[in-house]
Amino acid sequence: MIEISPTLSIDEREIEETFVRAEGPGGQNVNKVSTAVQLRFDVAHSLSLPGYIKDRLTKIAGNRMTKEGVLVIIARRFRTQSQNREDALEQLKDLLRQAETRPKAHLKTRVPLSQKRQRQEDKAKHGEKKKLRKVTGGWED
Repeated sequence: MIEISPTLSIDEREIEETFVRAEGPGGQNVNKVSTAVQLRFDVAHSLSLPGYIKDRLTKIAGNRMTKEGVLVIIARRFRTQSQNREDALEQLKDLLRQAETRPKAHLKTRVPLSQKRQRQEDKAKHGEKKKLRKVTGGWED
């Protein structure tokens, strides 16, 4: 079992890893050794995840989620297979932790009545100030 948080863990058998050749750093081995890791996790058919986490994970994952509901993570940052495996697993854990935390409910707020009244009073004062600038009588010669 892979522990994501104290309340969430997933079975290792639900994760499928394949190794592919990676571009980027690697020196002479870059074209010979398959160091990049492609981690696949079937979110849609996972028995370890509750429904609300599956839904949120689908939204968070974006392009990394296939139409069939499989999360694909490609890790090729490092030169060694073992480091890339750890990196891919950490990326999966981070995504699952994000999906597990529920977003805060947005409470709609109102403008207080005192602020509305103050705004009306300020507008009235401003209008009064402008009225006083007006020329009331004509010029006498």
